Amino acid sequence: MKQLGLFEKNKILTDAKNNVASYINREHLEDKFASQLREELRLGSLVSYVGNKSIPILRLYRYKEAFAFQFVEEFISRFGLDEKDYIFDPFCGMGTTLFASSKRGIPSIGVDKLPIGVFVAQTLPLFYSLKSGQIKKTFEKIRTRVHKASPASVAMDVAIMKIAFPPDTLIALRKWKTVIDGLESPLRDVFLLLFFSILEPCSYTSKDGQFLRLVREKKVANPEEMIETMVNKAERDIQLIREFKWNQLVQLPAVYLGDTRNLGDIPFERQPTAIITSPPYANRYDYTRTYSLELCFHFVRNFDELKALRFGILRSHIESKVNSDEQPPHPVVKEVVGILRERDKKLNNPRIPDMLTGYFVDMQKVIREWARVLASGARVAMVVDNVRFEGELLPVDLVLSDMAEEAEFRVEEIIVARYKGNSSQQMGKFGRVPVRESIVVWRKL
Repeated sequence: MKQLGLFEKNKILTDAKNNVASYINREHLEDKFASQLREELRLGSLVSYVGNKSIPILRLYRYKEAFAFQFVEEFISRFGLDEKDYIFDPFCGMGTTLFASSKRGIPSIGVDKLPIGVFVAQTLPLFYSLKSGQIKKTFEKIRTRVHKASPASVAMDVAIMKIAFPPDTLIALRKWKTVIDGLESPLRDVFLLLFFSILEPCSYTSKDGQFLRLVREKKVANPEEMIETMVNKAERDIQLIREFKWNQLVQLPAVYLGDTRNLGDIPFERQPTAIITSPPYANRYDYTRTYSLELCFHFVRNFDELKALRFGILRSHIESKVNSDEQPPHPVVKEVVGILRERDKKLNNPRIPDMLTGYFVDMQKVIREWARVLASGARVAMVVDNVRFEGELLPVDLVLSDMAEEAEFRVEEIIVARYKGNSSQQMGKFGRVPVRESIVVWRKL
């Protein structure tokens, strides 16, 4: 496998007036980790959700920030994990790590701050408890009740809810929500998951980029037809897992709504021996906006609750707030934030420096918590994305690895899975410069 070059591969070529000294901390960090940095580009297809489109059950809900089932299997094998281990995913999202671990019979535990992710992670294993035809039979029963049902209460004071749906479609969806809420467990949760999966096609929205984009010309699907489509897909997947002899998950995972910056309330059975995860990237994306329809239909009652959730998640988005006493916790972050603050008027959003400061303050807390709860010798595989703002590259993979060394981890390798392009705006202004998406591999000392 090809050994990467050093800083020159990712160094930003800015105007000649920029002082070379402004890059000194980044150059030093590239030099420090040069021997651990290498390419393995075949993993590029595994660090995105695309691979889950072929996996029964996992493909029923598109959680676009997830990595692939095969990625988890790859690192379970690389780490030599078995049923004696205990896998932890502190940013579990839809639960891909937990699902794959359970298939191998390995105990696992997941935590996430976003309630839709926790719900999906908790619900996917429930499909294994259902018999063929059970979902279809329930659908035929409840579809007759929808017409007379009262519309469910949803968070209508959230702006997107007022414009995301045609009025008749919104009423129909709220009626379906009422009928589904009346089911008994586990069918209630199973149908809720299928219901959440149709909100995007039944709306004018698209999960695209850092916000939930409004597409006024979009053809909106019929709720009943979409739910029936998802019911048929679920039935096919239940049949497939039987054909594949995936008749049950050997070891059901534990999933908790929690904050990996403070794991004091999480009831670990024992010290985890591995982490396979991917945190939110410092890329301005706000998950409470991306999944706002799901959140407003079930998890929050009003805008105030949505706002509280927005300011409670990891500070990777542009509305992140930074306290006056919080400073960049690493020399490279300080270097980049300082340059960006000097270019305040050129930034397409002046809050980017605050976001980067808050993100790395949070990730430092995260890494220290992992060092506290993990067993000695535990391995970590974490997918991270480098970022670039106003031509300034911030090597997230190296900064987090440097922080990990301060927290009693050893950096074993930093694997470049793929190179990502920049936005058209960035390329037009600064040229095409690749940005690494990497897998950092650490060991707890």
